[in-house]
Order: sequence, then C-alpha cells, then structure tokens
Amino acid sequence: MDIVLRQALLLDCASETFKAIAAGDLEKILAGLVDLAFNALAAIATRGDDVVAVAANWRQDGSVLSVVRVLSDKVNQCASGETVHYSGLYAICAHLAQRFVNADFDQAFQILQRHLLSGQGDAVRIDLSPALFE
Repeated sequence: MDIVLRQALLLDCASETFKAIAAGDLEKILAGLVDLAFNALAAIATRGDDVVAVAANWRQDGSVLSVVRVLSDKVNQCASGETVHYSGLYAICAHLAQRFVNADFDQAFQILQRHLLSGQGDAVRIDLSPALFE
C-alpha cells in the first residue's frame, strides 16, 4: 500500500509540474521539480536506503514535450517501488532544474526544506525566486 500511496503523491506532484510547464511559470516549474525530488527522497528514506547514482539523460530539443515525456517516464518507473527508480526521478529533477529551468537546484531544495521545518505549511507561499538564475 505504501507504494500505491507514494505513486499517487508523485502523480499529483507531476500534474502540478506539467500545469506549470504549460503556463510557462519558471518558479512553479522549479517548485514542482523540487517537490518531486523531495518526495522521491522521502520514499528512499522510508525504505532505509541511500540514493543510487544514476545518469540523468535529457537533451534540450526545443520542445517541452520532451520534458513532460522524461518526467512521466521516471514517475511511472517509480511504481516498481525500487530505490533505483526513485533515485532516477531525483536525478532527472535536479538535471531539469539546472538545464531546463536554469536554476540552482540545491538552493531551491534547501529553501523547501527550511520552509517545511518552519512548520508554516501551506499558510505561507514558498519563494523560490532566489534560486533562479537570471
């Protein structure tokens, strides 16, 4: 059941990310990628495993469909519940944040982590704009 619940959460996060891609909102795209990566790490941590080093393969081809396709594939692979697939999702989110959004993924991830630890939840909107490169 844990895999099913995690997959539902990942699909919800992916849906929000795809909506942000359709709207062209870079900050929301970054938020979606960071949220997907955070949930992938949570799944790995729940299993008691470490992140596995995997290659993130995506090349800019001028189409946002390639981004949607690679994210969809990685989220769907997570249905296996295997650490390697969650690690793959984490890696592609970090790669897309840097290459597609042109943002500092690590800084955005830290901003999200500080926000979650503050206990403010959804009451305060997270500002990821400092992580975006100009």
